[in-house]
Amino acid sequence: MASSGVRFGTSGARGLVADMSDEVCYAYTAAFLHAISASKGGVALAMDLRPSSPRIAEACAAAIQAAGLRVDWCGTIPTPALALYAQTQQIPAVMITGSHIPFDRNGIKFYSASGEITKTDEAAIANAVISVPKHGLLAELPPAKPDAHRMYMARYLDFFPSGPLAGMKLGFYEHSSVGRDLLSELLRALGAEVVSLGRVDEFVPIDTEAVSEADVAQARRWAGQYGFDAILSTDGDADRPLLGDEHGDWFRGDVAGILCAQYLGAQAVVTTVSCNTAVESCGAFSRVVRTRIGSPYVIEGIEQLIGAGIDKVVGFEPNGGFLVGSPIERDGRTLAALLTRDAVLPILSLLSMAREAGIPVSALQKRLPSRFTASDRLQNFATETSRVLLQTLSASPAAIEALLDGLCGKPIGLDQTDGLRITLKGDEIVHFRPSGNAPELRCYAEAATPARAAQLVHDSLERLESGRVR
Repeated sequence: MASSGVRFGTSGARGLVADMSDEVCYAYTAAFLHAISASKGGVALAMDLRPSSPRIAEACAAAIQAAGLRVDWCGTIPTPALALYAQTQQIPAVMITGSHIPFDRNGIKFYSASGEITKTDEAAIANAVISVPKHGLLAELPPAKPDAHRMYMARYLDFFPSGPLAGMKLGFYEHSSVGRDLLSELLRALGAEVVSLGRVDEFVPIDTEAVSEADVAQARRWAGQYGFDAILSTDGDADRPLLGDEHGDWFRGDVAGILCAQYLGAQAVVTTVSCNTAVESCGAFSRVVRTRIGSPYVIEGIEQLIGAGIDKVVGFEPNGGFLVGSPIERDGRTLAALLTRDAVLPILSLLSMAREAGIPVSALQKRLPSRFTASDRLQNFATETSRVLLQTLSASPAAIEALLDGLCGKPIGLDQTDGLRITLKGDEIVHFRPSGNAPELRCYAEAATPARAAQLVHDSLERLESGRVR
């Protein structure tokens, strides 16, 4: 880990493809199997559609076989589909994916039989002592098993009533999402008419927390051209959703998470410190817990609530990924827990919510308090530079005031749970943090209107990039 530059981020091990050598990928997988004491049975393995993923999968397969374990090759499927298969079979899983990060990077996500690994598990992997052979670092992948695809389809066909999306015309921005075929099949099985949009062979990194201006404009053009009831998409490994309304306006991930939790009748919610404050002010949940950013932290929060005897616990992140911590019952149907981010559940829940209420998808957001968030990032911004900047700001209220002078009210509160979250006079928030997955500095903002939140993000990042902090 120290020498390769491939390290754990907010979810899984990530690094440059050039650094993810056969030795590194083999070693990470061997260390994972050692840390969770996997000694018999199989290990589920799958990948996304990045061109670098097959070779990484072969290195992971070699490590699995060297440990005396069976490779359950599930092919190219969404990360949550692999996690569900592993949970059902009670075996570990390894997913080759870089999710939304740039093309020149990739990653490996690890799952125990109970779900995504925790930060404690990551530490055990980092401290594992393993041997890497000089030869045999790649293994041929066996024929793909269809079971994971089938189980994931059944999860939602069994939970949602028959034909809940009948009469809906949906645009599906497929790009290079690994879930594009499965999700299209599922939506049609639930009654929707699905129109394929933007399908490409080359890999396109889609960040659901920082949707590009081009994708914003394209969604609106598609909406005007086709007359969709909604437009949807996912990130590369289909664990983070994008849902747009009939106008082609994309929902923020935390808004989708709040609405999904309401639709499922959740009692308690675990989310990250960067989430929209509507999660508390909407009054729908008896308990809201905020954590550091990253699904392992959300999972730890979910497990703590369940351990305290709280039922109907869910979690979500502002990127839209939704986690089911305990079984959810609705209309006599039960949805099993799945402790990993999932893109499909919030998409289906919001579409079903709109259909059941007889309202357009755009009207769903009006059910929540008028609090709006925005986010963006400075790319190719060294992580160490981000940390130094935030240390300077954290240590000096004067530096914060100088950075934000003339843009917003004076700071009245600081939260350093993850990065630096600044509460300002006028009921606004600006939050900076280094990305855990790539050399990027992220900014989140919250305000009373979408335009104001977007302005706070844009101007704050512009000021940081120009060197306004000294």
